[in-house]
Amino acid sequence: MKLYGALASPYVARVLLFAKLKGVDLPQADIPGGSPSKPEYRAFTPIGKIPSLDVDGHCIPESEVICEYLEDAFPEKSGLPAGALGRAQSRTISRIVDLYMAPISSQLARQINPANRDAEIVATNTEALAKVWTYLDHFMGDGPFCVGNKPTLGDCALGPHMAMFKVLVFSNFAEIPDPTEQGGRIQTWWEAMQGHADCKPLLDDYSAAFEKMMAYFRK
Repeated sequence: MKLYGALASPYVARVLLFAKLKGVDLPQADIPGGSPSKPEYRAFTPIGKIPSLDVDGHCIPESEVICEYLEDAFPEKSGLPAGALGRAQSRTISRIVDLYMAPISSQLARQINPANRDAEIVATNTEALAKVWTYLDHFMGDGPFCVGNKPTLGDCALGPHMAMFKVLVFSNFAEIPDPTEQGGRIQTWWEAMQGHADCKPLLDDYSAAFEKMMAYFRK
């Protein structure tokens, strides 16, 4: 079993953190052909995105599906809360990240350069992002993590994306406040993530990898 994809991707970071929390050894491997666009990788997964998991030559695509596979294949230490409601809450946070938070990062990434910035696009996404914070605040369970006193699937999804927003958004758009510094539930959650022995090192490594990628694209 091996994972294809670079740590600079928040989706790769999600899987690596989930595996770490479960105690699963998940080695990373070079993408066949060296790039997701190469025929060798497309032969493995015609979707052509990262991450993907190679299980004895079988492809499991999409970070959420990979995490669910790891949960099923290695049930001894769960990466989800014990109760049905808590599991639904953790999955809900993960879905909010994918459906509502991630698309905003793509929009704002195109507005990084102030000289070419479209104020209307920034304003629209600023408003949309404020709604995302209310969604997260509403659907998080008892804390300090997304659900309960230990990180689970929802934290693995939200953590890397919040770290990405700190590099991509909050440091480049003064009009967009960082919710991890505004008090309330999201700040409490972020402080718990930063204080966790497994979460903090991986988020630090991811942030460094993402910053390096951003520097490359700014050239």
